[in-house]
Amino acid sequence: MKVRVCLFILLCCSQAIAQRLPDKIYLPSIHAVKLFQQNNQSSLPILQLNTGDQLELHFDDFNNYPKNFFYTYQLCNADWTPANVNVFDYIKGFNQVRLSQYRVASIAAQKYVHYQAQLPDRNAMPIMSGNYLLKVYLDGDTSKLAFTKRVLVFDKRVTIGAQVQQPYDNQLLRSHQKIQFSVDTKELNLMSPQQVKVLVMQNNRWSDAVTDKQPVFIRGHLLEYNGEQDFVFPAGKEYRWADLQSFRFESDRIVKVDRTVEPVIVTVKTDQTRSSFSYINFQDRNGYTEINCTESVNPWWQSDYAWVDFSYQPTDLLAMSGKQVHLIGELTGNQTSDSSLMKFDAANGKFVKRLLLKQGYYSYTMALKDLKNPLAPLDVSQTDGNYWETENEYCILFYYRSLSGRHDELVGISQLNSRLGLR
Repeated sequence: MKVRVCLFILLCCSQAIAQRLPDKIYLPSIHAVKLFQQNNQSSLPILQLNTGDQLELHFDDFNNYPKNFFYTYQLCNADWTPANVNVFDYIKGFNQVRLSQYRVASIAAQKYVHYQAQLPDRNAMPIMSGNYLLKVYLDGDTSKLAFTKRVLVFDKRVTIGAQVQQPYDNQLLRSHQKIQFSVDTKELNLMSPQQVKVLVMQNNRWSDAVTDKQPVFIRGHLLEYNGEQDFVFPAGKEYRWADLQSFRFESDRIVKVDRTVEPVIVTVKTDQTRSSFSYINFQDRNGYTEINCTESVNPWWQSDYAWVDFSYQPTDLLAMSGKQVHLIGELTGNQTSDSSLMKFDAANGKFVKRLLLKQGYYSYTMALKDLKNPLAPLDVSQTDGNYWETENEYCILFYYRSLSGRHDELVGISQLNSRLGLR
């Protein structure tokens, strides 16, 4: 009975987390959602207040006719729960805006309408820093959600100095990376460390971000985060890739393209276990997706779709007891779900997954989820291995709440690369 109760609690916790995931597609007709900094598909949706920063929003709706899509913003706290702030206190302008820019895909076999927007629009401008949830919905009715996406709006009021180091622990020295940083808070009215929150994530993966850590030292207005076990990440290995920019010419990791059906079916070369292989350096995209088509002028509304077959072959050709294999990257929302879960094909000794994808370049990895501990970080030690030398991107978010504040303000963001340092 105790075991059943524990399992029930774990299931309830995992379901609750799944229900409040900020990045989620609600309408099955919505595909290829992208939100990024202007002209940079491999970037987080970050806006700095009072700078003129712009984001690009793109998505496709599998219909032959345009629909009335609207969007709005919801201010959230650091944990993505709704902030107790009136919408007109954090938005200048209207609380909803219609998406008016769209193009009907005329040359693709898959019929769709492409929508795009430059955000923020002058009709709806965020004026407070913090976490924002972008909600896109139909017919001006927020109950008809199409999808939601995270947006980070920050007001630079702190200075963050950070670097990537090898961990102090000898057992993690060759397999992990440690983020050590300090935050200069002299512009804040900081009375207690309890007023601040820190989050560090690797390669845009919110699911295994590290948070709820306190500074080890406080030297005046300088907070130092350098605990031996704090902000230590498995380094993984460079991401795998699939180049789908052309369905006419097969790239190096494409086995075949079946053009006798619509949509076409693309088979990607079977991915093997790499944990026993020595580290090899090559340039990757750290899980990002870049929509592109080599045969079109504008890939956003002239690219086609294909069913893409991925497969992973474990060394022993057997299913993994108590674990799931997930396909992780922007192509599956960088989170575990039915769309990322790979099924085991016992006849061929492979885990397989078929996804409907738009033409482009896809970066991904295979990771294991422990069913006995569903809240544990994803594990790539068996599929890829962990190597200190791996190139990874990290993002540090620093939140502050004044003594009279009603939400967590985002007052600092620092992005760094494990090889290049601060960006």
